[in-house]
Amino acid sequence: MQAGEESRARPFTAPADDRGQAIARVALAAALLGLGLYVLSDFLRALVWAVVLAIALWPLYAKAERRFPPGRHNILWPSLFTAVVALAFLIPVVLLAVEAVHEAHDLLDYAKNAEQFGIPVPAIVERLPFGAQQVTDWWNTNLAHAGWAKEMLGHVNTASNRDLTKTVGANVVHRVVLFGFALLTLFFLFKDGRTVVAQCLTASHRLFGPRGERVARQMVASVHGTVDGLVLVGIGEGILLGIVYWFAGVPHPILFGAMTAVAAMIPFGAPVAFGLAALLLAGNGGVVPAIIVVASGFVVTFVADHFVRPALIGGTTRLPFVWVLLGILGGVETFGLLGLFVGPAVMAALILLWREFTQDAPA
Repeated sequence: MQAGEESRARPFTAPADDRGQAIARVALAAALLGLGLYVLSDFLRALVWAVVLAIALWPLYAKAERRFPPGRHNILWPSLFTAVVALAFLIPVVLLAVEAVHEAHDLLDYAKNAEQFGIPVPAIVERLPFGAQQVTDWWNTNLAHAGWAKEMLGHVNTASNRDLTKTVGANVVHRVVLFGFALLTLFFLFKDGRTVVAQCLTASHRLFGPRGERVARQMVASVHGTVDGLVLVGIGEGILLGIVYWFAGVPHPILFGAMTAVAAMIPFGAPVAFGLAALLLAGNGGVVPAIIVVASGFVVTFVADHFVRPALIGGTTRLPFVWVLLGILGGVETFGLLGLFVGPAVMAALILLWREFTQDAPA
């Protein structure tokens, strides 16, 4: 009788032990995940950048592999694509540095003349519809006389400037390290991408079922659509407006075109770039070319923002463009430039879950 009681008691204690072990495994996994995120906290942005770049370039990478199959170690194609990404970021920086060196002599001469003779009031001030006299008086008092630079430097705290220089230098070094880490991660994502994708799909299926894979694919599609809608369209805007800058006589039209392309990737950023170009033209007396630049800029950005981008981003992600816009703006506010891609991906996943939840709901 006692043995029978013990045999009947075992089925009740075993599930309790299994539940305890399951809870312990979940707690251990959560603790290790939190610890891992804490250890990698300074590198998370670099990791996410590498993932975004790998997703954006994966179709081209897959085509290259199909056209020319890699060797046993699969080193060539990951190295080439990683090098292309590195050059895409480094070449603009080098070009800006070269341009700055070329302009340094003229800037130094201008600074010496401004210190010796002052900066005359720009001609555009006289054409201001109101406040021209007040601006002229302020300019003559502060900038139009010799020695104004020394007076301004006398009010500057040199100690704080030294601290600022050290901080800027440390930030530059830190960002260079993060850039190198992102490139290294990108190389291994290209090299072992298929294995990583298979593991992620298996994990999502075990954790969330078939819905997890659908959410992941929707987020990937959102990244592709955002790259096409923001990056490619922004480059197109920069090229078109760069041509306008060239014919309008904007100083350094290639540089301003590149600035416009980068600014156009951010919603409402392009008007800042072509507005600055128009101000430079107007300051040099070219009012009509400045008006042409502003009009051309608004036409190009209107077509891009109201027709091209909604078709590219909304068509790929199956999102209303207002949600795409909110995802972009909220992502930039939260994550900086990385939010351009993370924000729409998160919105796409949320909208997909909402649609599945409402469609599966009983009538």
